Amino acid sequence: MAVATVEPAGGGFTLEFVEAAGRRRKETLATCWNVPFERAGPVRSFGWPRGARSFPGWWWSATLGDHVGFESWLERDHLMLLDFDPDVVGLAAQPFWLRWHDGVRQRRHAPDFFVRLADGMGVVIDVRADDRIEPSDAEAFAATASACAEVGWLFRRVGVPGAVLVANVRWLARYRHPRCAGRGAVAGRLVEVFAEPRPLFVGAVEVGDRIAVLPVLYHLLWRRRLAADLAGELLGPSTVVGPAGWSR
Repeated sequence: MAVATVEPAGGGFTLEFVEAAGRRRKETLATCWNVPFERAGPVRSFGWPRGARSFPGWWWSATLGDHVGFESWLERDHLMLLDFDPDVVGLAAQPFWLRWHDGVRQRRHAPDFFVRLADGMGVVIDVRADDRIEPSDAEAFAATASACAEVGWLFRRVGVPGAVLVANVRWLARYRHPRCAGRGAVAGRLVEVFAEPRPLFVGAVEVGDRIAVLPVLYHLLWRRRLAADLAGELLGPSTVVGPAGWSR
């Protein structure tokens, strides 16, 4: 485990992290801000203790082609949404321990995710439902936000996402694997057909046998090569699908 220390205004933050290669380093945060934390190993294990109320597990990420851990269903949902986000190019769970002194005692907090965006920006994410934030949690989130500001990262605390969006993306996630891309001719034809928005089943039938075509169509929706209103209504035969970037 590597350690990086910084003396920011307002307090001394310490980062503890495990590099992708497992090597140890020790330097100030100001000089290690460009460490690829999206490839860092988790600083704590994902366990399955008997009787626990949480639901940990592993999500196979189409973005990474690898598994990423989560510690609750809510984290899983946000991990799925991050995997679905085309701006996300890298992510890691439990990327580091953030340590600081709150004026009374030493504190530490492990954010849930570190995300790398396509423009190079780093984003630190904590997942917690609004009604489950205790005072100590709020303090930890505030300290994490302050630490992120020191090095130019974004910080997000996210709660419960919209139920319709989650349900739709969860359905599309069944078709996220590249094996669902089908033959190039089918995907290309779907893109042509849905260049003019039309109902999902209507367009699928225009391309060929619906049973064979639908997995490819859902894969294209996952890849954002086709678009639909995923937050407004549940996907169905009459859902209007259009080209990439289209919205009603």
